[in-house]
Parts: sequence; structure tokens; C-alpha cells
Amino acid sequence: MDHAEFERLVGDALDSLPADIAEAMENVDVLVEDEPAAYLVAELDPGQTLFGLYHGVPLTARGLSTYFGAMPDRISIYKGPLTRAFHHPDDIRNEVRITVIHEIAHHFGISDERLDELGW
Repeated sequence: MDHAEFERLVGDALDSLPADIAEAMENVDVLVEDEPAAYLVAELDPGQTLFGLYHGVPLTARGLSTYFGAMPDRISIYKGPLTRAFHHPDDIRNEVRITVIHEIAHHFGISDERLDELGW
């Protein structure tokens, strides 16, 4: 799958968000990257794969005085790990959507533990 097609999948996942969720996202950019940085991969438990990452301050942790004028938070979606782990286009599409939603949940302050409880 080429980069442009993968970016379309990420865009489709963002477009699938309910309007109120999309409107509530503040100061965050969603980017497609080929691979996570080596230091991030080194921090993973054996057998773990990093498909995406939220870099920033969740909305629940922002204060007006401490966050005013900050650079945008970033959600990275990693093409390489996703396309190596999933081969069928429908599986890639589904996992991209799951990954985008998972990382957006972190933007809203939802922890990995809570996402696990919710089945994400």
C-alpha cells in the first residue's frame, strides 16, 4: 500500500468520527509516519507493536494559564507496523480506524486501561 492510499485511510477514519467528537478536538494534528522512532520501539515489551502514539497534553490535563499558545499536540499513525501486521486492505482499514480512535481517546484523557475495559 502506498503512502497516499494509507493517508486516505487515516483521513477516512477521521471523517468517520461523530461531529461532536471532531469539533471537541483541540490543538491536535494527526500525522502519518512511516515508522516509530527507535527509542519508542526499544521501550516496548517483547511482542508489542506500536501502531500509533499520542504526543501531548490530554484535554483533561490542560489549564488555561499553562496551555495557552502551546504548539499542537500530535497523533502519529505508523504505516510500517500497521501494513506489516495486517495484509488484507480491509484489515488494514479497520486497524487504522481503531488506532486513530485509540489515540484520539488519549487526547481526551482516556487511559490505556480504560480503553482495554471498553474493548479498544
